[in-house]
Amino acid sequence: MKLISLNVALPRIVEWNGGPVATGIFKDPVQGPVMLRNLNLEGDRQADLSVHGGVSKAVYAYPSEHYAFWKKELPDTELPYGMFGENFTTEGLTEAGVNVGDRFRIGAAELMVTEPRLPCYKLGIKFGRPDIIRKLLQSRRTGFYFSVLKEGEVKSGDWIEFISRNRNGIAISDITRLYAFEKDDLLTLRRAAKLEALSESWRAYFQHHLKKLAH
Repeated sequence: MKLISLNVALPRIVEWNGGPVATGIFKDPVQGPVMLRNLNLEGDRQADLSVHGGVSKAVYAYPSEHYAFWKKELPDTELPYGMFGENFTTEGLTEAGVNVGDRFRIGAAELMVTEPRLPCYKLGIKFGRPDIIRKLLQSRRTGFYFSVLKEGEVKSGDWIEFISRNRNGIAISDITRLYAFEKDDLLTLRRAAKLEALSESWRAYFQHHLKKLAH
């Protein structure tokens, strides 16, 4: 497992629907070591902290393996690493292969898998096509977030070392499945709603959904 590309950006203002929008989705690869802090990478910042960033979404990772799919799906679109707004373009990690709560070491930092990425309208701005939001979710190639357990320097080319597996056995792909595709899987919903490694907002969402299903 490897960190293929390390991508950062400070927020910029872009035009959307006739008005200005601040976004940090236009990431560019960087080569040298970058300090990873509890909330983000140095030289990187989220524009709207009400929906992006925070402790549970400090780093966004996207599997490099998905790029081949998107090149077939979007043959006329340039797809450099970082195109999906990810900080880490990874090799060897997939949504079905990592559990919420799994821990990894990358460079001098230690991280924990927390939740899938739900695409917002800014991905549509980046691609110049709003349908990419629906396409990304339907493809289930969402990528996922890390929280930072130990700060440290990371760089492109670092190996991703497995530290520990979360015993609850709920993969990132399961969270996306419960959210968008199989909303009545009560057994997995109950387990997800109690999963401590999952962010409070996700657990609250699943708890609310369980109450709705009970009526």
